[in-house]
Amino acid sequence: MALDRWIALIFVAFCCLYGYAAFFTMDQLLPPFMQRNPVWPSTFPKVLSVLGIIVALIVLLGVEKSDATEKEPSAADINYRRLQDYHLGQTLFLLGLMVLYALMLRPAGFLLATSVFLIAGSAILGERKLHIMIPVAVLATGGVWYLVQEVLGIFLRPFPFFMGV
Repeated sequence: MALDRWIALIFVAFCCLYGYAAFFTMDQLLPPFMQRNPVWPSTFPKVLSVLGIIVALIVLLGVEKSDATEKEPSAADINYRRLQDYHLGQTLFLLGLMVLYALMLRPAGFLLATSVFLIAGSAILGERKLHIMIPVAVLATGGVWYLVQEVLGIFLRPFPFFMGV
């Protein structure tokens, strides 16, 4: 079985577990006034799990393939026998950076952690123009923080914990 179908099989299993949680465990503790609402907190997870299962089954069953008799993989297909030819180092560094970002978000604050994540992530992916990369990362971080904090009214710690803000 091809690598894309293995990934689709894992994705189907994940979506089934996510759907089970959304359909059977999320709504049990809702207060009575929310139980009569047409949209519950579990509505979006239910839709996501069903759509995820549909998409994964399309890939798993090979419905999206245009020509089922094609034997040679095209240049766009992932060849699992040649994984060393792909940029696995960049991928692993980026995944590690994501984990580090999640761990540093509270202690470092949103503005610093997100700016460093965007700058380091773009550097890992190959961007070398610091005079463009740094202002774009800082402006994007500030814009997202302003929208979340001021427009949506959701508290998001902007600075490191030791600054007391």
